[in-house]
Amino acid sequence: MATILVVDDESSIRRTLKEILEFEKYEVHLAANGKDALDMAREVPFDVILLDIKMPEMDGMEVLDALQKFSESPVIMISGLGTIETAVEAIKKGAYDFIVKPPDLNRLLVTVRNAIDKKNLVTETKKLKKEVSKKYEIVGESEEIVELKNMIARVAPTNARVLISGENGTGKELVARQIHEQSPRAKRPFIEVNCAAIPSELIESQLFGHEKGSFTSAIKQRKGDFELANGGTLFLDEIGDMSLSAQAKVLRALQENKIVRVGGEKEIPVDVRVLAATNKNLREEIKKGNFREDLYHRLSVIVLHVPPLRQRKDDIPLLTRHFINVLSKEQGKPPREITGDALELLKTFNWTGNVRELHNVVERLLILCEGTIDKQAVERFVKPLML
Repeated sequence: MATILVVDDESSIRRTLKEILEFEKYEVHLAANGKDALDMAREVPFDVILLDIKMPEMDGMEVLDALQKFSESPVIMISGLGTIETAVEAIKKGAYDFIVKPPDLNRLLVTVRNAIDKKNLVTETKKLKKEVSKKYEIVGESEEIVELKNMIARVAPTNARVLISGENGTGKELVARQIHEQSPRAKRPFIEVNCAAIPSELIESQLFGHEKGSFTSAIKQRKGDFELANGGTLFLDEIGDMSLSAQAKVLRALQENKIVRVGGEKEIPVDVRVLAATNKNLREEIKKGNFREDLYHRLSVIVLHVPPLRQRKDDIPLLTRHFINVLSKEQGKPPREITGDALELLKTFNWTGNVRELHNVVERLLILCEGTIDKQAVERFVKPLML
């Protein structure tokens, strides 16, 4: 049941609104002045607040200002002085809507319903963002991972470009995600480009977009990932596999903060923080002529290395339990128990596929085992398949 706070110094208005809203199955609380309203709003996260503007001592606008500092409840202003100027001022201050006294019953109920829907949507969005953020959590307490987390915390608030190195499956994307989530750009887009998965002839169109007719299949204009990431973060994964021609254009974009679409002439300004990742030794690639040295220096203002799992085996029990919880939740089942002997055996493997391989092994165990995962299950379903 949605909860609504009605704030009005006139008892007849409070009583009338309470009767109307309770008839619609809402739980209604009443406040006769601004101070009481603020005290109540601090105690209860109301779904909607109906707030009168003209009140003695503390008027509705002052209460609205105070509410904005701690409450996320949508505020519907109500007033007998229904001027456009007052309504505009209220909306500018953060009110959800403005209703004139005496309120039209249908308009009041529709506005309240819409405000509740908005509150529910905001709550659900925050919940989903928390789940997404947890999905990209870096799990581990080893010295290497603690140092990596500390570096992320120091680098994230800046605009410095970061080059993330590490073997396949170590979690380079998680590092990029954490840098974005802890940065001032967190509310802006995070765009990921897998440079190894896009054919060399298409990578420039992917990154910079194209104009209609610029090549055979360009039937309409398309924005590239640099434009889509404007204001946010662009993550260039496996950048060591990018073609030299695309590298030259990326270098120019980083130097000038401008891009030109394929087939276009107009320069488009972009504000993008670029993070890059690779499983290759880029210095060796430079010597071979496969990677531009000037681009390397542009990207590697900060270099973060993600250690392989075999160098932090003490994190395996923590990671295993984390994957059990995540995968069990995805499957709609309660988390399984795993014995200490099973965890110790998992620590003895080489893990050439790193954290990604461990994730797959845990998923295999959850599917094939019944009940508690023990050492015998690991010996049967995991050990024969390990390299």
